Amino acid sequence: MASNQTALVIGELTDTGSLDSITGELLAAASRVADSIECLLLGAGATEAGQQAIQLGATKVHASEDALLTNINVDAMVEAAHQAASQINPTIVLVGKTLVGRDLAPRLAFRFDVPLVQDCIDIAVDGEQVVATRPVYGGNALAKIACSKTPQVLTMRPKTFDPLPADASKSGEVVQISLNIDASVQRVSQVERITEEQEGEKLEEAKIVVAVGRGIADPANLPAFESLAKTMGAALGASRAVVDAGWLDHSYQVGLTGKSIAPELYLTWAISGASQHMAGCTNAKNIVAINKDPECNIFKESRFGVVGDWEKVLPGFAAMLSEMGVA
Repeated sequence: MASNQTALVIGELTDTGSLDSITGELLAAASRVADSIECLLLGAGATEAGQQAIQLGATKVHASEDALLTNINVDAMVEAAHQAASQINPTIVLVGKTLVGRDLAPRLAFRFDVPLVQDCIDIAVDGEQVVATRPVYGGNALAKIACSKTPQVLTMRPKTFDPLPADASKSGEVVQISLNIDASVQRVSQVERITEEQEGEKLEEAKIVVAVGRGIADPANLPAFESLAKTMGAALGASRAVVDAGWLDHSYQVGLTGKSIAPELYLTWAISGASQHMAGCTNAKNIVAINKDPECNIFKESRFGVVGDWEKVLPGFAAMLSEMGVA
């Protein structure tokens, strides 16, 4: 661990005001490099969620429930994060590579006139420097990056770190941070929010994911895999080709430009395993691939593989599940 390192984690809250899973992941990442871990929580429920952050590794939580910070107002959140970081004076700022974080982090780095290191999958200490590791060239190589200016602002890829076990005995401060946010900073306002109905677990939280690729040939074949996912208690995922073809919504996409997942089992059907796709499932514990091309890339990353046409493999696989009593 580096000496005299203070990390500021820009946490996130769910729609219900509880701590989002990305916050626990960022706190775990911060514990790798920092002596002091401070967390900023913004929006309704921040104060109560602060206690969760303490249990997950924060030494101090700064909370603000200013009305301007509700409904994911990124303009106000950037202003709040800049004011908070200026008060706390951290050496490193960790932000999730999320819908909010991708918008907030570059603007925060600009305000501090420092570089932004994006899509990090690891951080470590080398001497007195914090060194970040991130994929480059579409995930075909890894680069190690250290910044000479502080604060170092990094976005961390979701599902890269497992949150530390919650420790109910851990103590820490949850304080109301003093921020001066004027309504004039809000250049974009939310007109309407549409919540998409979802069955089962969120893709990025699922322990089992069944994913399909372009090799299933026709969207008419999707119901078979939806049924399989339901039988296994799994979430349904897809490659970019399936999403680009309009067979499934973007929310199903796994990959560099989709979602990062870390299931116990990632069961893929007719996915070739391009580096951009594999970037989204790097932390899957077990990858099982079914593909008729014995040379496809996904077999290099799989624990188990079946070379064969999915149409011939699927009925036998479903029958085996039935014999095992999986329903």
